[in-house]
Amino acid sequence: MTTVQPTSSPSTADVDAARLLLTRMGLSPQDLLDTAPARPPVPTFAEYVPVVAAAVGPGTRRVYGSYWNRILDHWADRRLDDPTPSEIKKLVEHVKYNVVARRNARGGRSAGEHLISALRCLYRHAEHDGLINPSDNPALKVAKPRRLPSTRRAVADKRLAEINQIAATTGNDPGLDTLLLKLHVETACRRGGALALRPQDLDPTQCLIFLREKGQTVRWQPVSPTLMAHLQHHADERGAPRIGQLLRYADGRPITTRRYDHLWKRLGAHLPWVATQQISTHWLRHTTLTWVERNFGYAVARAYAGHTDSGGDVGPTAPYVRAGANEIAAALATLTAEAHPLT
Repeated sequence: MTTVQPTSSPSTADVDAARLLLTRMGLSPQDLLDTAPARPPVPTFAEYVPVVAAAVGPGTRRVYGSYWNRILDHWADRRLDDPTPSEIKKLVEHVKYNVVARRNARGGRSAGEHLISALRCLYRHAEHDGLINPSDNPALKVAKPRRLPSTRRAVADKRLAEINQIAATTGNDPGLDTLLLKLHVETACRRGGALALRPQDLDPTQCLIFLREKGQTVRWQPVSPTLMAHLQHHADERGAPRIGQLLRYADGRPITTRRYDHLWKRLGAHLPWVATQQISTHWLRHTTLTWVERNFGYAVARAYAGHTDSGGDVGPTAPYVRAGANEIAAALATLTAEAHPLT
């Protein structure tokens, strides 16, 4: 074994030579100790929040925007490096306590989680911009509230039939509402995926639609020939441009999330259990994916949902058991009792 010899102390001649060199350079030993890497001045929250808001995507801005506003209400004039983890915890508790009370509220857990995520987003950008050191990031030192299991579940067939019946016989545009429900039941897509759908995303030959959803994920999703025909007819009848939003009101205006809100409010007025359980579009996603998993297995359900292999619960075998579009189409064909070109 090689023994590392301790470094010997510098000789008097070495010290004198170093001092002479510093003198000729116009420096003193203290100048070397005081010199630190130049770092940009740390901005206030009022100065930095707009910078981050302009750098993130519209989805992130929509989720975190209200929480950044709450941070500005309390810390607008403070620098980013001022708040301590204890102060962040105090702000989280304040936000949880003052959250708007809703029927499905869980003590402000979601609000607390989103506030910490919003702060971590700010500080992550500050790290990348060289404004703070990663070790000085106070948001990473505050744990998020533990997320409770979701209360959503699959809707029974009889209840789903009631929803479709009310949607088709009430409201000012039953054709649009039934199309929305059929689209979400068949594809298990999220609202964002439906709203982002364009006429150019339809492949009528293979009965596929191109979905763009959260996290910038994209996929070609099989649909039944009947749904494809309805989507094409809807786009033609309501003048949807090829590269514009497909789903539109009767006067040609693109729909927004407000259409979903009005739809479920109306369904809840006719079906009390819908209002009581706070049924929403995401319940339809649960319904379809539960059915697919029970009948075609986890791999097909995962592909049907458009989930990626980045999750921590899939294990190392995920790349080897990934389901293909033909298997999704086979599940869809069974679900809708319609033959599909890919099967």
